[in-house]
Amino acid sequence: MLQQSLLVSSVIAALLGGFAHAQQAPVQPSPVQPSPVKRTPLGKVDVPGSNYEVVFGITELAGGFKSGRHSHPGPLLAYVTEGEFWYLVDGQPEKIYKVGESFQLPHSAIHNEGSAGSNPVKVMVVFIVEKGKPLVQPAQ
Repeated sequence: MLQQSLLVSSVIAALLGGFAHAQQAPVQPSPVQPSPVKRTPLGKVDVPGSNYEVVFGITELAGGFKSGRHSHPGPLLAYVTEGEFWYLVDGQPEKIYKVGESFQLPHSAIHNEGSAGSNPVKVMVVFIVEKGKPLVQPAQ
């Protein structure tokens, strides 16, 4: 119960303050076109008494873009603020989340994501990740 309270407190703290820079995904823009992924870190805070940190930010994906299979070193919570978010977790049917819908992803679940159509999509994301590891790890 205490650990759950600490985690909830950490998430709230990340939402209200603790501004810092989060690690970027390994998507490289070309010299001609901008990156199809834009991550805007809004805050980061350590989870007390653990080897985890909470990272809060906004991820924007270009219309028609799919990120490729990858995972994250911890669970995440997400909320769609613009567009339609296409989501495929290995071993599960694909899903489309619309504005106002939220979802979560278990620790290290391999998945692919992107815009459901030709319009861009924007998602607010809270990562609870192991300290020192990149937010995005390509799947093998």
